[in-house]
Amino acid sequence: MKQWFQLGVVTLALAAVSMAQADTLKKIKDSGSVTMGVRESSGALSYTLGDGKYTGYHVEICDAVLKTLRKQLGMTDFAVRYQPVTSQNRIPLVQNGNVDIECGSTTNNLTRQKDVAFAVTTYVEEVRIAVKAKSGITSINQLNGKTVATTTGTTSVQTLRKHERATGVDFKEIFGKDHADSFLLLESGRADAFVMDGSILAGNIAKSKAPSDFRIVGEVLSVEPIAIMMRKDDPAFKKAVDDVLKAMMKSGEIAKLYDKWFMQPIPPTNSRIGLAASEATKAAWAAPNDNPMESYAKK
Repeated sequence: MKQWFQLGVVTLALAAVSMAQADTLKKIKDSGSVTMGVRESSGALSYTLGDGKYTGYHVEICDAVLKTLRKQLGMTDFAVRYQPVTSQNRIPLVQNGNVDIECGSTTNNLTRQKDVAFAVTTYVEEVRIAVKAKSGITSINQLNGKTVATTTGTTSVQTLRKHERATGVDFKEIFGKDHADSFLLLESGRADAFVMDGSILAGNIAKSKAPSDFRIVGEVLSVEPIAIMMRKDDPAFKKAVDDVLKAMMKSGEIAKLYDKWFMQPIPPTNSRIGLAASEATKAAWAAPNDNPMESYAKK
């Protein structure tokens, strides 16, 4: 009986800890700080400028969200701490409370929804391939016998394998630890193609030493909603974030930020990515939703 009682106490204690971790708004107010998950090289969505500075479309959106939440919480200020994350560790870092809001390039899908929550979609991505301009490659079906790079821990890995099985094209996979590493595999000639989100491909090409040496080619391999990620089972925080995002979409602020990051010159090189908002992205702004990737595949 004593063992059952002790087990019950432990269970209740763990539940209390879980509930405390899930109350993100209270955590922010009590600590006077918030931790934002950011990426080193996720194209114009989220990237580093060096010296601990991060910027991009999703970083600026999150900054705007947090500024509004700070006012709603009645706080004059709070510290925003940037935590660089990778495709492999981003979900665990959100789950364990080290990251409060992840503002990178994460695809919302049904598998991930079991572990984390997603805000309403702020960008709809198209997965394609980047190659060297002189390669002559124009389609993924021309990759038979070639080496294809992608980033560990991304949905592009699964997309690549499904396409390989479906078409019978036999290529060798090589994995970068992050998007910059994957692009380097292409740039250095160790890979013939880099399969990834179009915005990430475009961003890495724009920041490369010779952007004209690369092309984004071939068919769209998958359509994926990209969203800001949060801890699961914290409906108050999700609603607070979603409400700010919906207001930004209604006012046109999201569209202006998109234009700033994808159509205008951006730091540090003042290169222009030149990737106009897709019809799917515009539709997500017009009718805000947190639908997973699988719902796009059915269309």
